[in-house]
Amino acid sequence: MKKRIGLLYGGKSAEHEVSLATALAVTKALNFSDYEVYPIYITEEGEWQRGARLEGPADDIAQLQHGDGTGEPNDISAFLPADSGEALDVVIPLLHGPNGEDGTVQGLLEVLNIPYVGNGVLASAAGMDKVIMKQLFSVAGLNQTPYVYFIRSEWQADQDGWLDRVERELAWPVFVKPANLGSSVGISKAEDRTELAAAVREALKFDRKVIVEQGVAGREIEIAVLGNDEPETSVAGEIKPMGGFYDYDAKYKDGDTALIVPAELDEEIYSRLAEDAKRAFKILDCSGLVRADFFVTAENEVMINEVNTMPGFTPYSMFPLMWQESGLAYPDLIERLISLALERHREKQQLQSRRG
Repeated sequence: MKKRIGLLYGGKSAEHEVSLATALAVTKALNFSDYEVYPIYITEEGEWQRGARLEGPADDIAQLQHGDGTGEPNDISAFLPADSGEALDVVIPLLHGPNGEDGTVQGLLEVLNIPYVGNGVLASAAGMDKVIMKQLFSVAGLNQTPYVYFIRSEWQADQDGWLDRVERELAWPVFVKPANLGSSVGISKAEDRTELAAAVREALKFDRKVIVEQGVAGREIEIAVLGNDEPETSVAGEIKPMGGFYDYDAKYKDGDTALIVPAELDEEIYSRLAEDAKRAFKILDCSGLVRADFFVTAENEVMINEVNTMPGFTPYSMFPLMWQESGLAYPDLIERLISLALERHREKQQLQSRRG
């Protein structure tokens, strides 16, 4: 009997377009002889629209943007029984950024008791907020770059004071980021106080909380993690931006970045990366998948930068590429993630909801 898959994508987020590209790629990799696939599209305005069952891979992104027109803001009917009259067996959330990758949709799926691929509420929320994430990394004893953070009201009340603090505690250059966003949206590099102030203003367009990180002169190395209680790691990959740094355009528009998979690393360095990636996975209570991003300096110091709980997931994104090089092809990776989601859901069903 075919499993009924809900493919959830789009979203009220600056990463809406990235999500659409991911959903298109997933439809091309799913085995439609094993699955009934139901598209659930969230518009940029936040309206939920479930389309008719897909009979095969989507032809283009435009096809995925046409729901049945019945969606209303925050309408959960998209998750109710499918065209066949049966409930969805599992949902694959392919949402990036706030209102999707941050635990909000995961919480809705938990309340509805629907299995879903990827990280749960806690891991998603903590992984989305770069400040909370780094604070947990500190608890786990993970090495990371120095940082300063503040919220909009604190910045507005004392801009000079915060500029002074960054200059006092960090070394130039610094990177300024919205605390709760991914895909390098709103990130700027600052070489001096004037550029820092402009970078903060840019980041505050996307979030009320801003994090300023000290730049690191080192290689940008990533490693993929897969699993639930016993996570496994892939080969490592290296990001080599041809321009200034790995911003949104370098990731998704310019193609001006070299992705080297596998990265050339000493076995000792790889082992440290793999171990730290698993420690990060566990301290955030992750499940399903994570991409862990590191810096490796010329002195072989390993510093964790962040983890992404819903990494880019087209066949040309680093997470699938690293698993491809590890022997797990893109369609098989999706199958594995679905199995992990169902495994985690079965475990949760063993919990008691009543005393006695």
